Amino acid sequence: MSAEAKLTGDLFEVDKRLSLKPVVDFNTYLSNAFGDGRCVCARCKESANDESAYVFPHSYEFNGIPLHRRFASTTAGDVLTNLKKAWLSYNKEEMPGNGSLDLEAIKAFVEASLQVRVKPLLLASGLAKEVDGGLQLMVEGDFA
Repeated sequence: MSAEAKLTGDLFEVDKRLSLKPVVDFNTYLSNAFGDGRCVCARCKESANDESAYVFPHSYEFNGIPLHRRFASTTAGDVLTNLKKAWLSYNKEEMPGNGSLDLEAIKAFVEASLQVRVKPLLLASGLAKEVDGGLQLMVEGDFA
């Protein structure tokens, strides 16, 4: 096979790991982690949607679309459970339990349109915190 044929073949090669159920489930979870429109919780209503005093925002804008985080289904434990399953399925190894979190490794199995949601969800859920420009995974007991 010529080098050109190999290159052309690679362009149309689909990573079969992206169709594994836990990976598909994580993408669905990530899509459903945010609801349409701005947050309408009691705090946001009281503050007329002034979220400046919040540690993490309730409302986000991704790709020009206003969304809000669904708190009930996006706790650190929920995010971790879904992320670990997808990580194991995609990478064929357990996700590190603490330490530095490789955001690019996660984005490798996240649909392109959903990748902007990964970091905000990891931070807002409390699963990770930003340290020296990178993400630090919280030890599981730290957010329980």
